[in-house]
Amino acid sequence: MASPITPPRGMRDFLPADKARREHALGVIRRTFTAHGFDEIETPVVEDVARLHSGLGGDNEKLGFGVLKRGLDADDLRAALDSGDVLSLTDLGLRFDLTVPLARFYATHRAELPPVFRSIQIAPVWRAERPQKGRYRQFVQCDIDIIGEAGQLAEVELITATSAALDALGLQDCTIRINDRRILNGLLEFCGFEEPRWPQVLISIDKLDKIGAAGVVAELSADGADAAAVLGGILENLEPHLAEGGVALTVEAITGILPDGIDTDAVAALEALAHALDSLPSGVTLRFDPTLVRGMGYYTGTIFEIAHPGSGSSVGGGGRYDGMIGRFLGTEVPACGFSIGFERVVDLIEVPADAAADSVVLVFDPAVPLDRLLAVKTELIASGRRVRLEKRAKNLKAVLDRATSAGFGAFAFVTADTVDVTSLEIKELA
Repeated sequence: MASPITPPRGMRDFLPADKARREHALGVIRRTFTAHGFDEIETPVVEDVARLHSGLGGDNEKLGFGVLKRGLDADDLRAALDSGDVLSLTDLGLRFDLTVPLARFYATHRAELPPVFRSIQIAPVWRAERPQKGRYRQFVQCDIDIIGEAGQLAEVELITATSAALDALGLQDCTIRINDRRILNGLLEFCGFEEPRWPQVLISIDKLDKIGAAGVVAELSADGADAAAVLGGILENLEPHLAEGGVALTVEAITGILPDGIDTDAVAALEALAHALDSLPSGVTLRFDPTLVRGMGYYTGTIFEIAHPGSGSSVGGGGRYDGMIGRFLGTEVPACGFSIGFERVVDLIEVPADAAADSVVLVFDPAVPLDRLLAVKTELIASGRRVRLEKRAKNLKAVLDRATSAGFGAFAFVTADTVDVTSLEIKELA
């Protein structure tokens, strides 16, 4: 028995209806971001492997696909395996996100770009994930970034544009959870964790929704039980607020759930951000979540993540990463970005019903001369319609059902008596 012919694990084919849904969503996102003043760029699918593995990509670096150097022989492979230095076999790698390529792009083209650069990147990325629902080895990211703006204008523009895109897609009940890395760091300091442990502690806090406060404490108690116990008490007090999606972005609400002495400037900045964003679409709500971590280690300030009741995972996220581009340039450049998780968002939307309004299937008799058939088709296309030809068959219902599934909204018969478009009787498809 022949084995099934399928795409590589974690990668997918898309049938026409799925592709149409994806292109509709991409068009909405692209038009919205462009309307908000962002410019689209494109970067190569591969980057220098040393750049991809320079510490900028966090844990995603471990999931990168490498491209073997040309001309390797068996001795080279054996030596690399014996030494454990498999990366020495590669010189290029597939991009695992769009942020590292953007940092390289900006460093390459800085002299040609405006002082404040607003970019759009919509493109596939690759990660050697363990495939599961919502996680793929090839997927599309929809990123907007602002480079060169140190003030809150960057966060305000990014959140505004992303919220507008969600609204244009028809998504309601979205919650943008917001935190600040300075608040997280202050929380860890208050609990008594030594700074070298902070990255590991944040990884555990990031699992709070999966393992609960007791699970976080258990993970952290092996080294620093006292600090873990203090953190556990704080997390237990926070859980009722988190179950409601967080708290309001006001100084009073934020300080009411945090220990005394947490960075007051960061708290005030969050309230100012909420005040500037008080005119977001009705389907988008802002909330403060002090346990929001965002796994990437390069974040330096405000971080945010989109939650939607129709998805078990976040449908977007981002934050400020002021230290990244300086790693390439040697000069600090402020940067902030927001990414829509396209693969999760596209499963939540519907293609508008009017998408089929201007499409028609011409069901033709085999006796119709080809020149006349093509003349009718060309005339309909010139009028702005999408047109497909289908040969009339005994099972007409199957033909029409197939046309409906393909997104066509109408059909007409072309017979030997058809002269031109005015001879057609165009009928709606059920």
